Amino acid sequence: MNTSRILLAFKALRELGPRQLGFYALYQAGLRSGRFRCANTDHNLSFTTLQPVLDLPDPAAILETIGAEGLAQLTAEADEIAAGRARIFGGLPVPLEFTSPEHLHHWTAYETGKAVIPYPSALPVDDIKFLWEPARFTWAFTLGRAYHLTNDERYPAAFWHYFETFSKANPPNLGPNWMSAQEVALRLIAFTFAAQIFAPSPHSTAIRHSQIAISVAAHAARIPPTLIYARAQNNNHLLSEAAGLITASLALPDHPDSPRWEKLGWKWFNRGLESQISADGAYMQHSANYHRLMLQLALWVHNLKSAEYEVSKSTPRTPHPALDSATRWLLALTDPETGRVPNLGPNDGAYILPLTGQPFHDYRPVLQAAARTFLGEPAYAAGAWDEMSLWLCTNAKREARSRQNRSLHTAQRAFADRACPAVLRAPRSWGYLRTARFNDRPGHADQLHLDLWWRGLNIAQDAGTYLYNANPPWDNALTHTAVHNTVMVDNREQMTRAGRFLYLDWAQAEVIARERAAGGEWERIVARHNGYRHLGVIHQRSVTAHVDDHWVIEDRLGPSNPGNPASQHTARLHWLLPDWRYEIQSAARSIRIQSPQGWISIAISGQPLVNSVQLVRAGELLHGSGPVSPAWGWVSPTYNVKIPALSFAVTVTAALPIVFITKFTFPGPEQTRQPHSGRPASIARPSMF
Repeated sequence: MNTSRILLAFKALRELGPRQLGFYALYQAGLRSGRFRCANTDHNLSFTTLQPVLDLPDPAAILETIGAEGLAQLTAEADEIAAGRARIFGGLPVPLEFTSPEHLHHWTAYETGKAVIPYPSALPVDDIKFLWEPARFTWAFTLGRAYHLTNDERYPAAFWHYFETFSKANPPNLGPNWMSAQEVALRLIAFTFAAQIFAPSPHSTAIRHSQIAISVAAHAARIPPTLIYARAQNNNHLLSEAAGLITASLALPDHPDSPRWEKLGWKWFNRGLESQISADGAYMQHSANYHRLMLQLALWVHNLKSAEYEVSKSTPRTPHPALDSATRWLLALTDPETGRVPNLGPNDGAYILPLTGQPFHDYRPVLQAAARTFLGEPAYAAGAWDEMSLWLCTNAKREARSRQNRSLHTAQRAFADRACPAVLRAPRSWGYLRTARFNDRPGHADQLHLDLWWRGLNIAQDAGTYLYNANPPWDNALTHTAVHNTVMVDNREQMTRAGRFLYLDWAQAEVIARERAAGGEWERIVARHNGYRHLGVIHQRSVTAHVDDHWVIEDRLGPSNPGNPASQHTARLHWLLPDWRYEIQSAARSIRIQSPQGWISIAISGQPLVNSVQLVRAGELLHGSGPVSPAWGWVSPTYNVKIPALSFAVTVTAALPIVFITKFTFPGPEQTRQPHSGRPASIARPSMF
């Protein structure tokens, strides 16, 4: 092992801690020793049926909520699934294919590299997520919703066909679909839901009920042997696997392992919530989409039959107090006009309980249900986003939809204003300044990134994720500092990238001031991070929101030790903007973009003067000079989808201090107009690879 690898190992031990690394070492030992191959996964026990795990909502209440348009949308998507195609990652439909072109091995052979994962040639890239996502069976929730409202027998017929195809092609513990216990747990949850929702159908024969009960038992048995891996990850893996065990224990109460599944499930679900949600409500994976996934798991577990009753002090089943702050935190980051959120951190397209017709990027269905359950009242006025509450919120089942006469924005603000200290709001715009204190692995090198929203439009954007496992340059490339709306120093990352999913030398940020003008004309946040301390540089950013909806951002790079002489550095300030019609101003340090509501101006000044300006779209240089990364000028709204964006960056090389001042100016009410005839980013043609 060379010196650099030894140093990285030491840093990993210091930052991840011996406990997590020890659990991972135990998992690897189990793989190599063959112990997991010998684990008790007996699935030959006979069961006549799965017990119901949910109180199903009244179809009439759902129809009242979603209306005729929502029903038509639902049945169209269910018809698409019945015809053999499902929309994964919230994107385009793909064929539902569960067979393998090769002989299957025990799942441990794929984990240890003794067997090659058999990827179909039709996949755009050899990425395990393209195998796992359809096999989660999350599309079964759409079929179930449609059947619950229409009694159309095509939908249970389609589910049972896919279930039998999958079961025959993927026997327990054989093949890549059994590698991840999290994937197994999510499939188990989908199976229990489907067995209950399709129970009235004549297609749900006694033999099929017995087969799916046996399959759920096999799925549940797969989880405990490798819980050590989930504990090493201590993230959504642990919560998903614990939720799967709880679900199986309720669905198969007479199974001899049911008491053990119940005990393990409640133990690790509660411990996961305790360790994964910070005091201010932020989720440890530093990801808006994983935060939503965590809330959905909590809603599912809380809504299971009998789950709200406490049977012993050792396994409390009441909502964990941290879910209150976690709900408020995500509410604070949700755009009140659209339900969208900043594309913060890793976004793998997961939507594990799609019990709504609202699109993937609309977070209101989950937050409405979470607010009802964990805060005691809805966050939004009544709307189509209430359907998920009817499925996953006991209060919503017992009561009529909320008819409160308060605006959506006011309701959300009432919950969210205290939740996230780095959110600023103006009358028609708002922004989120990334100021994380990392206690666990960062997903992106994005400290002091600014997400800026105006009238429901994401103006200063986060690029997202796109793909985890592709070949360079798309090997999780959108995690880099260079694609975020922040300052990069000397072409260095804020942290040391030690692997595709691992950053070390964590940059820590802190809010050092929050100010408001006496007359309320402006509000300001001042923060800094230490990611460039090894270069002798501290980055401080102040963000000021003015009551007339113009924003001023000041970035100041100064010496981390004032006693040291100021050295020369290269600083690059970057803004990722929507792919709209643009104009570079004569000063070449300003750009105007034509939004659907009028022209927006972004002007940059500073000290000393900027050396160079670049405008990049979809990896191609539109203005300026210098090298360009193929990953610049893209935004990924969900996994495996990327659309062009405008990457506007200015660079200066000088001695410290270096100061950039950026001013965003939005048109006033009298200047806004109807959408222009150009191509806004929201309807740009997606690129799948």
